[in-house]
Amino acid sequence: MNYISTRGEAPSLGFDDVLLDGLARDGGLYVPQSWPALKPEAIAALAGKPFADAAVEVLHPFVGEAISRTELKEMTADAYARFDHAAVTPLVQIGPNRWILELFHGPTLAFKDVAMQLLARVMDRALQKRNRRATIIGATSGDTGGAAIEAFRGSARVDVVILFPEGRVSDVQRCMMTTPTDANVHAVAVKGTFDDCQALVKDMFNDHAFRDRTALSGVNSINWARIAGQITYYFAAAAALGAPHRPVSFAVPTGNFGDIFAGYAAKRMGLPIERLVIASNVNDILPRTLQSGAYEMRDVAPTTSPSMDIQISSNFERYLFEASGRDAALIRAKMRSLRETRRFELGSLKARFTEDFAASAAGEDDVADAIRRLKAESGYVMDPHTACGFVAAERALSGGGAPQVVLATAHPAKFPDALEEITGERPPLPERLADLLSLPERFTTIGNDLRQAEHHVEGLTRAACEDRA
Repeated sequence: MNYISTRGEAPSLGFDDVLLDGLARDGGLYVPQSWPALKPEAIAALAGKPFADAAVEVLHPFVGEAISRTELKEMTADAYARFDHAAVTPLVQIGPNRWILELFHGPTLAFKDVAMQLLARVMDRALQKRNRRATIIGATSGDTGGAAIEAFRGSARVDVVILFPEGRVSDVQRCMMTTPTDANVHAVAVKGTFDDCQALVKDMFNDHAFRDRTALSGVNSINWARIAGQITYYFAAAAALGAPHRPVSFAVPTGNFGDIFAGYAAKRMGLPIERLVIASNVNDILPRTLQSGAYEMRDVAPTTSPSMDIQISSNFERYLFEASGRDAALIRAKMRSLRETRRFELGSLKARFTEDFAASAAGEDDVADAIRRLKAESGYVMDPHTACGFVAAERALSGGGAPQVVLATAHPAKFPDALEEITGERPPLPERLADLLSLPERFTTIGNDLRQAEHHVEGLTRAACEDRA
């Protein structure tokens, strides 16, 4: 399996190279040169399999000869052994024909763990095979950073630097990044928004001299391996609900378009998905784009679902590449327009976007009302991000037809202040994390400045090299 860039000006690469490079050298994102397909009988056979075994069946076509099936099975078993639930990503029925897919049973209580725990093992293997080291740089709106630090902490071949927006993540999210004491992990607060953090990361990747000096690699969903890891739970959930013999619909809380693009990828691989619903909060760039046909950035408003407080949905570029028939020149033009004017027009792609997705944005009152209603009706407590998905499912999916699955992307205890204000009760952290908020924190604060960020990262990697020497 080889991979090509959405912007068409970078060489095609194999899985290990895409894994270690993250962002293509032309600024684009890698996608498979062709989409693998799972036959209906293979999808049906996933039902009842342990999640780690099902993941092997979904992922192996993407890695090809880079990783043997036996090695991949060992890595998935090791990665998912750290989850608190035997099913890894269990389904919970909350009403007639509607389920919650709980993706928060990993070490950092967020869906990012599903892909990140596996990514760490796959990346360590690739680095060891090549006798290389890497500096992982990532931006987070809350959950990616903690998941990356937890997955790579203590690695002998990786230094991890995570940028997060100062004051715009929850206390639990911040402490998951700032309390680990391992010498190879570094949390950096940026005076700005998540979009600013994400732009700094992309600019560092596009500074090729800096990228080469620091052996830069990425774990944001710009890295194809992250998307691949997330495809797994769409297949597992759908098979459990009767796929391929009946289709399933998914409502997906998303800001960066990575999680729902994984659902789109599953559909391209043959999973019968009736509807994919983009669930947003008031930072509604994707629902606005679907309605108006214009992708137009606005200011970011802080909400109770901070992981979705985003106005630059990086993975939307992957979708546009597919929707346009892989027209790299068109993608380059639209990304140039976004950079220069903060907007671009979908044009003829609007009809395809409307065909492939529905979308809904939930205001803060909608989120609070949904959390209270579901708690009163069933006793189930969902976090604000999941509530955006619940609202979207109610608005965009009819009562009958295909089973409806709302992705629960985070444990409610990650947002205790918001939940206490909405429900009057403060959700407790799992016992293994009970002292998290009382641990000493370790992080650095920098301005929203590329040179300052690069200088800081180089200083960290230089110090790490000196320590190892």
